[in-house]
Formats: sequence, C-alpha cells, structure tokens
Amino acid sequence: MKGLQDKSIVVTGGGSGIGEAVALALGEAGCRVTVADLDGGKAQAVAAAIGQAGGTAQGIAADVADESSVIAMIGAAVSTYGRLDGACNAAGVPQRGKLLHEIELGEWDRCHAVNLRGLFLCNKHEIRTMLDKGGAIVNIVSTSAMVGFPNGSEYCASKAGAMGLTRGGAIDYATKGIRINAVLPGGTLTPMLKGAMEVDAGLEQALAAVHPMNRFGQPSEIAGAVRWLLSDEASFATGASFAIDGGHTSI
Repeated sequence: MKGLQDKSIVVTGGGSGIGEAVALALGEAGCRVTVADLDGGKAQAVAAAIGQAGGTAQGIAADVADESSVIAMIGAAVSTYGRLDGACNAAGVPQRGKLLHEIELGEWDRCHAVNLRGLFLCNKHEIRTMLDKGGAIVNIVSTSAMVGFPNGSEYCASKAGAMGLTRGGAIDYATKGIRINAVLPGGTLTPMLKGAMEVDAGLEQALAAVHPMNRFGQPSEIAGAVRWLLSDEASFATGASFAIDGGHTSI
C-alpha cells in the first residue's frame, strides 16, 4: 500500500483484538510499529510475531488513562524509530452490562477514563509530536457512537464523545498536515466483546439481530480500513467516521 513503508506508527490496545490485528497488518505493510498495551507481555508477544514475519516492531506497556504513560509511550516510538508518523488508538474497555440507573459512578468513570479521556491524551500527545512533519491518526470508536444498545449507556456515551473528539481535532489540524479519522466497528469477535457477552447474557443475541450480514466481524476486517486510512492513499480523508459494521448502521 502506498506510503506506509518505514513509517513509525503507535498502536494502543495492540496486545489483542482489533489493536493486535492492526499492528500485524501494519508490520506486514513495512511500518515500524510500537505495539502498546496495558499488558506489556501481550504487546511484546505481538511485536515478536511481527518480527518473526519479517517486520519491525517493539512492544511496551502503556496505560492510556495515565498522561505520563502516554508521553512515555510516544517517547519510546520516537527514541527507537526517530519520529512518529501515525497512530491507531484502539485501547478501550467494555460496558458493565447494566441498566443506566444501576451503573455505579466508579464504573462510569473507568469507562470514560479509558475510552474518552485516554483517547484525548493519546491524540493530544500524538498531535504534538506530529506538528512539525504531519501524520495520520485513526481512532477506533464504535457503531455505539451512532446507535444505542441495551445495558451499555456508559459505553455508548464514551464512544459518542470519541467521535466528537475525532471530528473536532480533524478540523483543528486540517491545514497542518495531520489527518484524524475514526473507524466504527460493528460487533467484532474480539476478546473484549466475548468477555462482554459473558457478563451480559443477552448481548450476543441483541448484537446478532442488528447485523444484516448475519454475522460478527473479524478483527482483520477492521484492520484493513485502518491501514488504508494511515496510508498516503487516504490523503484527502480527515474528520470522517467509517462504519465497518456489516450494515448495522444502515438499518
């Protein structure tokens, strides 16, 4: 794909699920990938897999809800690879599977600390690092930013905020060589979704019913869209929200 070879790209939440699939796809495309995850061991395992396939990657532990950790993550990418050209922000946590009036304040705060505050911190410091030479950012959001689902109010709210952050940031930096887009996956078979379905017994049936393709997505299907958005082939795309959802938001 045009314009990805040797680019230095950070992937948060890169130890599993969509983040892992994105990291592997970017490594295959010739990028120099910094795989970041709260679980540093998982991040290092994904980086090792990229290396074994002939790519270049490093794995590090990072907590996107902690500003000093985000700064250190980006610093590691720059220190190792000389610059930061792009980022995919895929780190996230699921809902607790409760009705809105049952959600505890701590549960609300944890969801927003990662899904929205963490996304803000990543975008803030990624942009700061890219100001001189430009770059591209892809935020992994969710179709839950556009449509609701049962027992997930705190998650839907965090993802709606994430989509707003993407649009606002894209406008701020549209003339500064920095593109910012969002990818909105539908129900995708990741460890996070599987865990959420274990907590909420009705979630699997509810999600399956709203996908016209009558199946869940695979992380690799989301990764392809992210890879394109980070490439030079997407040079006129910014501020957009791309739903990769099997038709979910068309209903």
